[in-house]
Amino acid sequence: MSRDGLHRGGALATAGAPAAEATDAVVLLHGRGATAAGILELAPALAAPGRAFVAPQAARGTWYPLSFLAPLEANQPWLDSALGAVDDLIASLERDGLPLERIALAGFSQGACLATELVARRPRRYAGLFAFVGGRIGPLGTRFEAAGDLAGTPALFAAGEPDPHVPWQRIEESAANFRALGARVEVRRRPGFPHSIHPDDLALARALLDAPARGV
Repeated sequence: MSRDGLHRGGALATAGAPAAEATDAVVLLHGRGATAAGILELAPALAAPGRAFVAPQAARGTWYPLSFLAPLEANQPWLDSALGAVDDLIASLERDGLPLERIALAGFSQGACLATELVARRPRRYAGLFAFVGGRIGPLGTRFEAAGDLAGTPALFAAGEPDPHVPWQRIEESAANFRALGARVEVRRRPGFPHSIHPDDLALARALLDAPARGV
């Protein structure tokens, strides 16, 4: 995975508990043309005592230049750099004492695609994957491999339908891939809902995050 300078060392927005003192953490990934500060506005809806929120900033406001449905090589080296930057952030949280099973990834649109791709490529037990209007990266017709084990990681795929950027077919393909990888998958289809995050989907993500603390 590339460690070039495209995204590495960018600004980091934070909220909630300090990472070194947190009981769990959520990595929030913004969409195309947006900001880390903007996606951090989701934190109050997902907050809980002891929870940290960290949001990295993409270079020039985009994680990769073309559609997530473009050939993978067409989005390089941006895509590998973005995956590497998020990987580095997760490693930093682990060094702060948070095990991976207490770290969740959540993103909107392009950020949801990036979060989904990273978790699928690094299948281990996470606190959760919450893909708000996004899915795995690659052209339509891509056959996604199911090598590895997400070990019951809760995964939410939610989007309006139809969506101008993310075809429902890719939501279904991503959900199927995550089931094959051993995730506990929830899918929420919102007919006629715009390219945005439905409040009920935020509430579901919060419930899935809080479930381990309640022993569910």
